Amino acid sequence: MRIPKKRRKVSIIGAGNVGATTAQKIVENGLADVVLLDIRDGVAQGKSLDILEAGPLMGFDTRITGTGHYEEIADSSVVVVTAGFSRKPGMSRDDLLHKNGEIIRDVALNIRKFAPDSIIIPVTNPMDLMAYVLWRVTGFPRERVIGMGGALDSSRFAYFLSEETRTSVSNIHSLVMGGHGDQMVPLLDFSTIAGVPVRKMVPPDRLEAIVQRTRHGGAEIVHLMKDSSAYFAPAAATYSMIESILHDRHRIIPSSVLLEGEYGISGSFVGVPVRLGNQGLEEVVVLPLSPEESSQLTHSAGVIAEGISALKRLFNDFSE
Repeated sequence: MRIPKKRRKVSIIGAGNVGATTAQKIVENGLADVVLLDIRDGVAQGKSLDILEAGPLMGFDTRITGTGHYEEIADSSVVVVTAGFSRKPGMSRDDLLHKNGEIIRDVALNIRKFAPDSIIIPVTNPMDLMAYVLWRVTGFPRERVIGMGGALDSSRFAYFLSEETRTSVSNIHSLVMGGHGDQMVPLLDFSTIAGVPVRKMVPPDRLEAIVQRTRHGGAEIVHLMKDSSAYFAPAAATYSMIESILHDRHRIIPSSVLLEGEYGISGSFVGVPVRLGNQGLEEVVVLPLSPEESSQLTHSAGVIAEGISALKRLFNDFSE
C-alpha cells in the first residue's frame, strides 16, 4: 500500500486581510496546506471554511485549517506573522511600535514553543522592528527570520514605473532597499525597463515623483481606504517569498534580514536583496552602491536602530 506524501504546512498567525489573502493564494496554487490562526473566536475558522468552499470551483485540494490554538502550528515549514493592529489614517508605521510589540512578543514565544524548526516571515508593521522582536525572542538564527517589505516596495516601484512609461510590468525590474517605511531607498541604478536603466527612460522630475510615491505607497492606500490598509499586494509579496523557500528556488528577493556587517550595517533588520531557498536566507547580495545610495541606506538603518533601542527600553532588553 502506497502511503501518500504529506504536504508541507504553512501557518499564518493573524486572519486579517493580509493573512487570509495569503492563505487563499497558497491553497489555490496548491503550494502547501495552511493553518490560519487568530485569537478572535471563529474568525480564522470562518474564513478558512469560506476558502475551502471555493475549492470545487477553483480546482484545489489543498487544505486550510482555522484555529485559535497555537498547538496547530506544529511541524510548520514556514510561519507568517500578520497579527497586530493595522495602520490608520495619519498613523506612521513607527506609531504602531508600542501597540504591536507586546502582541508580537507573545507570538514569538508560541512559535518558539510549537514550531521551533520553522522559518518566520514577519509582515506586521513596523515590520523591521517586529522582525527584530521575533528574532530576539525566539532565538532563531538570522537565516530563519526574514521580513516581508522589500518585495512589496519593489513591486510598487515597478508598477509606478510601468504606469509612467506605459510598459508591461514584465519588462520592469526594480529594487528597493532600506527600512519598510518612509526611509526606504529605491535604487535607480539597479532598476531597468527592458534592460535599459530607468534614468534613461524617465525624466528626472517624474522619476523623483515616482520615488516619493513609492516611499508613501502604503500611506496612499490607507488614505484612500480610510478604515483599512493594503493587503492584496502584501499578500502577493509574502507568497513570492514562501514559494521561493518551499520550492527551493534560490530567487533573489529584497527582504528584511539581520545584517552582520553587510553594507557596513550590523545589528538591525534592513531590507536588502537576498537569496531565498529551503533553508531560508542563503545569501545577502551585496551590491556596489553609489555614495548617495549608501548614505541613504545608512540613514535608513539608523532610523531602524533607534527603533530597536526603543524596543529594548520597552521590554527591558527582552529579559523574561
